[in-house]
Amino acid sequence: MLTIASVIPKIKDYAVIGDSRAAALVSRSGSLDWLCWPRFDSTAIFSALLDPEKGGHWSITPTSPCRFERQYIWNTNVLETRFICGSAQAVLTDLMPVVSEQFKRSAIMADHELVRRVICTEGEIEVRVEFRPRAAYGEESVKLRDHGKLGLRFESLGGVYWLRCNRPLRVESDRVQGIINLKRGETLEFSLSYAEESPAVLPALGERVNSAIDRSVEWWQQWAARSNYQGPYREMVTRSALALKLLAYAPSGAVTAAATTSLPERIGDTLNWDYRYCWLRDASLTIRALVGLGYMDEAESFMTWLLHATRLTQPELRVMYDVFGGIAPRERELNFLSGYFGSRPVRIGNGARHQLQLDIYGEVIEGTAQFANIHGSLDRATQKVLIGLGKHVATHWDSPDEGIWEPRGRRENHTHSRLMCWTALDRLLALCDKGLLDGAPREEFLRERERIRRQIETRAWNEKLQSYVSTLDGDGIDATLLRIPWYGLEDAASNRMKLTYRRICEHLGTGDGLLYRYARQPAEGAFGICGFWAVEYLALGGGTLREAHGLFDRLLSYGNDLGLFAEEIDPATGDALGNFPQAFTHVGLISAALTLEEKEKGEPHPAEETGANTKSVGGGLRV
Repeated sequence: MLTIASVIPKIKDYAVIGDSRAAALVSRSGSLDWLCWPRFDSTAIFSALLDPEKGGHWSITPTSPCRFERQYIWNTNVLETRFICGSAQAVLTDLMPVVSEQFKRSAIMADHELVRRVICTEGEIEVRVEFRPRAAYGEESVKLRDHGKLGLRFESLGGVYWLRCNRPLRVESDRVQGIINLKRGETLEFSLSYAEESPAVLPALGERVNSAIDRSVEWWQQWAARSNYQGPYREMVTRSALALKLLAYAPSGAVTAAATTSLPERIGDTLNWDYRYCWLRDASLTIRALVGLGYMDEAESFMTWLLHATRLTQPELRVMYDVFGGIAPRERELNFLSGYFGSRPVRIGNGARHQLQLDIYGEVIEGTAQFANIHGSLDRATQKVLIGLGKHVATHWDSPDEGIWEPRGRRENHTHSRLMCWTALDRLLALCDKGLLDGAPREEFLRERERIRRQIETRAWNEKLQSYVSTLDGDGIDATLLRIPWYGLEDAASNRMKLTYRRICEHLGTGDGLLYRYARQPAEGAFGICGFWAVEYLALGGGTLREAHGLFDRLLSYGNDLGLFAEEIDPATGDALGNFPQAFTHVGLISAALTLEEKEKGEPHPAEETGANTKSVGGGLRV
């Protein structure tokens, strides 16, 4: 009898494919266990990831025992899985085709398509196929209808799906099965397409599949080649950029936090959240990554989305939005699903959508300042928005909030929220000084910025602990304290910051380079991006570049074999935890690599370019 451990792969055993509109997760053994169409937060038709019995899957795997190897084709999001069964070998290629806009204008294409191709490269191999889609995250079965040469058709929630294959398969009411024998040079080809409002386009197979793969490889490689990054860890930085591009929703420019929902932060527990939305807290690091790598078109698209998404609530900002800038859906539980390794409940939507998080004002304004520093100007509409946000910060910064980690309890006076409000006003003052922000109440922004700085200096420092603390007048330690030098409020080499770093390592460190985001019992996984924040702290002067590189090297070992990171890492096993792949972790990796490159070249850090004119005094505080 199969155990749950033998049915469900580990999170790190998945790969992701996508087309910057939707994403699918494929296991190491060739099972496609997660797909939402037509966009990231749509209803899943394959969700075995969250329930292997009810969720539905599409597996293509050898019938005999074999060894699996996999890789992305160089500098692409096209996945190759090699089946090695003794002397026989076959290669499974998985992708969602992507092409240039010019090609789209000259060709008839399906709105959404997923291609799978198996080529026998050595000997003779037998492959078992099971295609078992389910509607509404597995709550309902679907009815498959055979339309002969046109393929198989089924419907779900207003959408029409077509599956086409170059080999005959056995069709049952709710699934397709078959065992196909392949000799060297023979292929098994699939095209799964989706249409909702437009007429269905049924792509041909044969050479058309090969052409779709070749065009997609070329498209991804050309996109990767646009990066101007020449610094250390280039291969991993490129992989993170490709993951970020895959998680971006091309029609709007938004970047989703992850491709999945309800992958647990603690196995078997309730810390399961839907991350298929766009968090403003990611804004400054996302723009930092895109601008730093030279992807100005993507950075501009993201900026445009930010201004569009927040237009109805400005100067107030929501925590998260959907990819079109609407409010994220309400949170609800899918109690019919067993959850990943029994981690329940499975949630869709997100209850944090109505939280107050004052840090996001600093993230949005910092991101805009980075973009303006490169672009050299801001249009009138953007200037008006920024001034409105600044006025809101100036009058509301001294308020308790839920903070960056979104606890579902009482509001507190979070140090990180104060830091980001300081950052918001500091960046607006810098834009004023550069002549890029006309009509701003400069004196008000200056006065409130200094009030925040004094409050952090006096009330966020715990003399007994000899450390900054996570809440004013509190005694808790939080990894966000590492961001104080990054945003330029205090020098990384100051005595206070060195003592704080020591306390963070003592209270939150795992002993092998990983950091928890805060002290929590029972502990969740170590938080991926926090380790990369530590790399940047060391590189900025809290340690040496050698120490920063050493820590970076250790952190890279926690990515999976394809270079992908989830939200968290289990320190005991190295397994991935939380939603996957996680944009926050990947932008943290890119930012850390950029900081290492800047410091090695003696170039200014973004805070030195986007911040107001300040100087270090006394204990290292910037005033």
